[in-house]
Amino acid sequence: MSLEPALSQSDPLPTSVFLAIFSAVFLPMFLAAVDQTLLATATPAIVEDLGGLRQASWITIGYMLAMAASVPIYGWLGDNFGRAKILMIAIVIFALGSIVSASAGTMDHMIAGRILQGMGGGGLMSLSQSLIGELVPIRQRARFQGYFAAMFTLASVGGPVIGGIVVHAYSWHWLFWANIPLAMLAVWRLNGLHKRSVKPVRNGKFDLVGVVLFPTIITALLYWLSVAGQEFAWLSATSLGFAVFVVVGILGLLLWERRLASPFLPLDLLAKKAVYMPLLTAALFAACLFAMIFFLPIYLQVGLHTNPAKTGLLLLPMTFGIVTGSTIAGRLLSKEVAPKWLPTFGMGLAFIGLLLISFVPPNANVIGGLGVLVGIGLGTVMPSVQLVVQSVSGKARLSQITAMVSLCRSMGAAIGTALFSVLLYSLLPLTGSELGIAAIKTLPTEVVHHAFQYGFMAAAGVALCAAIVGFLSPATALKDHDSETAH
Repeated sequence: MSLEPALSQSDPLPTSVFLAIFSAVFLPMFLAAVDQTLLATATPAIVEDLGGLRQASWITIGYMLAMAASVPIYGWLGDNFGRAKILMIAIVIFALGSIVSASAGTMDHMIAGRILQGMGGGGLMSLSQSLIGELVPIRQRARFQGYFAAMFTLASVGGPVIGGIVVHAYSWHWLFWANIPLAMLAVWRLNGLHKRSVKPVRNGKFDLVGVVLFPTIITALLYWLSVAGQEFAWLSATSLGFAVFVVVGILGLLLWERRLASPFLPLDLLAKKAVYMPLLTAALFAACLFAMIFFLPIYLQVGLHTNPAKTGLLLLPMTFGIVTGSTIAGRLLSKEVAPKWLPTFGMGLAFIGLLLISFVPPNANVIGGLGVLVGIGLGTVMPSVQLVVQSVSGKARLSQITAMVSLCRSMGAAIGTALFSVLLYSLLPLTGSELGIAAIKTLPTEVVHHAFQYGFMAAAGVALCAAIVGFLSPATALKDHDSETAH
């Protein structure tokens, strides 16, 4: 039995079918999104219990690296062995990582659990998205993309809030134990979809070299971008060694993949302008989003001396804007609006908002209010990007191409955060040994404001580049290719 034969592009999706799919994929996506930021406010309590202050950053870095490196593997596995089945396996791995983390007695134990969590988390977001693509016609799929883009943002921004409340009221251990019943519920709901999902068609032999080499390169790249300038200097021998390894590894991987009839990387898809241009838009979008998520709160608290509670309130306009933008984009895409114009307009609006933030006087309320413009603009991007690349790829390789979207988003976030950090801290009159929140608080407001002005200008420049890329992207019609495979 399949969910799709009764559905067409014009017929509305029945509420019962919508709820069946939504309830099955919502939890995996929520768990993946919230766990990226959940421990931001809980880390001090974890360090107090377990020690290992120097290793504390790996609570987040380990999770993110494992997640990013495993995403393409899940994409290949989902297309070849069934998306619902592999998603359930990813949830089980995520739950095992949660148990290891919850029972941690040392920081090394905690980091191992977080890496295991990340290895499971890599499949939660991308496989959920591709499962929607498998079961729902593409125009009606827009309805889901808007909701899930909004959910991803709420989970990412709300993660630190949830973490702080749980740690204050109970214990950091419950941040992990709470994942277990949620994971069990998600597996139960997915089991129903698994029985109705499309039987996969095997795409050639297993590409062991690609499966091993690709995540190794991605891990090295993201680790280098995450710790360069902190653990070692950007121009040090260690940093240059990472750069050489990444470049040589990428060249070697491309040469290997081009020799194969069924490569691990979908090179034929990635060579299409209708695919690589939206993927580039997703990377630039993520750079802007995470610049706002990480640096706007620092600016408000350190530069403009707002307290944490008010800072949270001042982030609400941006969050509301992203939810609004995502919802509007989903509605427009379901009504035959050409998808290329949404990122073009949205990132243009984000450019205006970021430019205004960089020029207005240092007033916390005004800057927080302008976040709504940036948010609406950013919210339009991911629903259209997801649908375009899924439309071009066809259903046989939905998981692979959706994984590429997740990977580009992760890389854009990592690269953008690293480069914005370098720019901001280079503009502050502090030496390397003095860098830190406490030291920045001692600087005059004008000095901090000046540095963040240039930071937000740079973010505006990235947003403008994203709008230009969106404009230059081909006007791809949203069509359900390979529809015969669904029957």
